[in-house]
Amino acid sequence: MDTEAQQTERDRSSRPSDSEEISDTEGQEGRSRFALPARITEWLPGGRITLSVLVCLLFLLLLNAFVAQPFQIPSGSMENGLRIGDRVLVNKLAYRFGAEPRRGDVVVFDGSGYFGDADYIKRVVGVGGDHVVCCDKKGRIEVNGRSVDESTFLYPGDSPSTVAFDVVVPDGTLFVLGDHRSHSSDSRDHLGSPGGGMIPVDEVIGRADWIVWPTAHWTRLKPSAAYARVPAAGGAHG
Repeated sequence: MDTEAQQTERDRSSRPSDSEEISDTEGQEGRSRFALPARITEWLPGGRITLSVLVCLLFLLLLNAFVAQPFQIPSGSMENGLRIGDRVLVNKLAYRFGAEPRRGDVVVFDGSGYFGDADYIKRVVGVGGDHVVCCDKKGRIEVNGRSVDESTFLYPGDSPSTVAFDVVVPDGTLFVLGDHRSHSSDSRDHLGSPGGGMIPVDEVIGRADWIVWPTAHWTRLKPSAAYARVPAAGGAHG
């Protein structure tokens, strides 16, 4: 009996345990899982470092294409808020899910065929259906019959406009002006051009949300509240 018992014990100990079998299977799966990246790093000059750099570049390209894009301020048309050389971060998702530009938003748009073959940055003053007039008895711009106090962002010493205009903004377009009115080529200057100085909403690249460079100018760009009391297009005039 003792001999048989000892033999049984030896037989059991000689078999591979269940845990060892599972571990071996996991090891094979793990090796196959990392085989492709390992082959890629072997093929690339620089190995893992190069692969990491390429992944980061791909991420930045996707971010730039679909989420946020830096834009350098090329002129003084948006002073004092935005100065020449400032870099703003443009939120490309701001108007992607049903939302549309609002009065007071600072937007970047493709001006090809409307302003010129370039991207521009301006402030939205009128949206589709708005009646925009310059100027009232105090020299202020009126939107849908409501005078707007633009003093919080207008360039010091500038008047709202030295050019008189009276326009109704077509649906799906925007009437835009620079904050430095005496140094801005905007919707006022293109009233007689194709599109009548209006920018199609479809040409808007995104909303400028942050000044990110230089660091001394780092700040969030909040939509102006100057237009908060403007009634909706077709609403009562005050």
